[in-house]
Amino acid sequence: MIEEENDDLVNEQDKPKETITRVTGMYKDWFLDYASYVILERAVPAIEDGFKPVQRRIMHSMKDLDDGRYNKVANIVGHTMQYHPHGDASIADAMVQIGQKDLLIDTQGNWGNILTGDSAAASRYIEARLSKFALDVVYSPKITEWQASYDGRRKEPINLPVKFPLLLAQGGEGIAVGLSTKILPHNFVELIEASIKHLQGKRFKLVPDFPTAGIADFSNYNDGLRGGKVRVRAKISQLDKTTLVISEIPFGTTTSSLIDSILKANDKGKIKIKRIEDNTAAEVEILVHLPSGLSPDKTIDALYAFTSCESSISPLGCVIEDNKPLFIGVSEMLRRSTDNTVQLLKQELEIKLGELEEQWHFASLERIFIENRIYRDIEEEETWEGVINAIDTGLQPHVKHLKRSITEEDIVRLTEIRIKRISKFDIDKAQQKIEALEEQIAEVKYHLAHLIDYAIAYFTRLKNDYGKGRERKTEIRIFDDVDATKVVIRNTKLYVNREEGFIGTALRRDEYVCDCSDIDDIIVFTKQGKMMVTKVDTKTFVGKDIIHVAVFKKKDKRTIYNMIYRDGSRGPSYIKRFAVTGITRDREYDLTNENKGSTVLYFSANPNGEAEVVTVLLRQAGSIKKLKWDIDFADILIKGRVSKGNLVTKYSVKRIELKEKGLSTLKPRKIWFDDAVQRINVDGRGELIGEFRGEDKLLIITQSGVVKTLTPEVTMHFDDDMIVLEKWVPKKPISVIYYNGEKELYYVKRFLIENEGKEENFISDHPNSQLEIVSTDWKPMAEVVFAKERGKDRKDNMQVDLEAFIAVKGIMALGNQLTKDRINQINLLDPLPYEAPKEVHADDLEVVDEEEVVGETKKESEASTNGEANNDDLEIDREGQITLF
Repeated sequence: MIEEENDDLVNEQDKPKETITRVTGMYKDWFLDYASYVILERAVPAIEDGFKPVQRRIMHSMKDLDDGRYNKVANIVGHTMQYHPHGDASIADAMVQIGQKDLLIDTQGNWGNILTGDSAAASRYIEARLSKFALDVVYSPKITEWQASYDGRRKEPINLPVKFPLLLAQGGEGIAVGLSTKILPHNFVELIEASIKHLQGKRFKLVPDFPTAGIADFSNYNDGLRGGKVRVRAKISQLDKTTLVISEIPFGTTTSSLIDSILKANDKGKIKIKRIEDNTAAEVEILVHLPSGLSPDKTIDALYAFTSCESSISPLGCVIEDNKPLFIGVSEMLRRSTDNTVQLLKQELEIKLGELEEQWHFASLERIFIENRIYRDIEEEETWEGVINAIDTGLQPHVKHLKRSITEEDIVRLTEIRIKRISKFDIDKAQQKIEALEEQIAEVKYHLAHLIDYAIAYFTRLKNDYGKGRERKTEIRIFDDVDATKVVIRNTKLYVNREEGFIGTALRRDEYVCDCSDIDDIIVFTKQGKMMVTKVDTKTFVGKDIIHVAVFKKKDKRTIYNMIYRDGSRGPSYIKRFAVTGITRDREYDLTNENKGSTVLYFSANPNGEAEVVTVLLRQAGSIKKLKWDIDFADILIKGRVSKGNLVTKYSVKRIELKEKGLSTLKPRKIWFDDAVQRINVDGRGELIGEFRGEDKLLIITQSGVVKTLTPEVTMHFDDDMIVLEKWVPKKPISVIYYNGEKELYYVKRFLIENEGKEENFISDHPNSQLEIVSTDWKPMAEVVFAKERGKDRKDNMQVDLEAFIAVKGIMALGNQLTKDRINQINLLDPLPYEAPKEVHADDLEVVDEEEVVGETKKESEASTNGEANNDDLEIDREGQITLF
């Protein structure tokens, strides 16, 4: 019997059966009901008024309690609980969020700080009342639709009649079941202007504006739809050579979270800071102190690359319409809000027209009733019906001009007129009142007939009344991507074991190579002519007999590798020059002709394309007459790394020695300035500044009167008030006209920069001193426009040749007084013609001399070798091809 039971168990296990349990009863709809409730009643705002239910109920409660004075927030929260079926904490938090947006609620007390992340005080300590703006645009009871509250005791609005794109102004964020929303805040004034453009049939474009200010790149905003992205950055400036100032923070961060991210990046070695100081109060001020010798520009880029100083926000426009979620862009949100505002204004006008017509109707009846003494007809009536009929009969001959028939309610109102009012009735005043009502009726009808113009005037009034102080805070700028490998602090040491073929950061007993970071790639060359690029690690095998190790720079076209190798174990030797711009990581590349036994005879890496001269020494064999000669790498064209190279000799090479170091054979670098991202580049974006050699510098002049010369680097940052950026010519004077605040006069000065790399102020430091014009032309011209003085004719404009006006003096010189007359304006004119002296560089002269030596070397080689050897030495390899990446 037991065996049979076991057999049954085995059979059941061999044939598993799926069981499906259907959920019935209450469970069937519970989750759907919960999801619908969270989506519709908690997380997602309505498109009609831009409020979530809790926010709408808070605003309704504040209107209930409004008497012009502040109310305790705790009292408002308690009142809201009559409409909102949740706890006081959630209501208080929602109210604080509305108050911090500084639009609908006039706050008093500690409401927290969006900059520092500090929370608000307890609701019993802070107070609030409706702002004038909220009273103006949010409420209109006569056109509001009402519904019963959750317990049926009171009525609450289904939607508030908001006549403004409030959702876009405040922004909104929420996570529901299965969907979420993230609508970014937009600028108050720009929303009004966009609404007006929409009403005028014009195109408009909206981008967010954040209360924390900062800098933002909206090029991928995608109208706030899913898939869009906004990059936001802190505003960082340089206080001095060792101090950076963060004056604005990105949206979604606080000073506390920003400082924490900086400290974490410092601990991980991504950046290097001395200390950080938070002086934030009403405005953000975070001081980042740097160690001496560290580049501030590079540190700014590192802060953007490795900390919360730059972050990315993904908007998602989702709203509730007709009790259903709707994914919609911000432009369509504004159109719908504006169209809804027009309809609300129309409803208000129609209600107002009806009220005015009712007032006109009764005022006309009252005048007829009193002027024609119809009230006397009721003296003999004994019943109420008789009184009504008597008045109705008395009015009939006089009511043909009325716009509607007389009702019993109208007659009842006439019977309620007091005797005192009848006795003091003034026909003229009554007529004036009727005429005033007629004017108002005509005005309302005109507005209804020209509804769009009325709506435009409404939005214009909102802008004039409430737009002051609400200008854009966030600066719009296109960001240049920060290359993390170029700005990371290299605080790890790289070591190499050349013989065994290992590189890494843990080989502390082996040869030190350079400093690196944990995100760097390392390029390695071996004696066998192999090359590999690999990620830095503690210990990595790359191949034995390593001859060169360095941090790899991707897309680096200026680092040129000079190489001479023997093809095979006994083959000829070849010379080649190449750059490595792109590779596949951890793949081994063969730089020789891929014959077994090939070996590298000479190798050098040159960061600026330098071409040295080497001496080739051959082994004594047979009848070779020329055993030693020089080769200049400058004579070898730079090709791809797969190039075979040019033939050096077919004979055995004993060794190759460096004879002399060379200069760069690369052309001067062309540098451009991209105004959109405020950065210089070598990629041809923006305006060409010039061609730069190693010693050339940039000249930078700012509106505040600061001049400096700097070596160009792509990581450089520029001040917002920069007015001159060009290649510096040391012998070309800088001409300036400025206003001296201390002497209250205009001065002219011309000077040369004597202290390279030093930042100097060339106008007086008086607070009223101001730079008028600056020119770097050889012969600049200026026009002075004089102000008209009372009782005198305006003096003719004066043209000033600045070169003739004053000689070149020191940068700290006061200069010559321009004029004593009052000046209205100073304009910079086209300069006088002048042929600037040609720039002569020492390396140009050296290259010419070197080419002559190369020629002699070739002739000696030709004369001292037989024809066969000579042909070997000068043969050009045609098989090598340049490979592009």
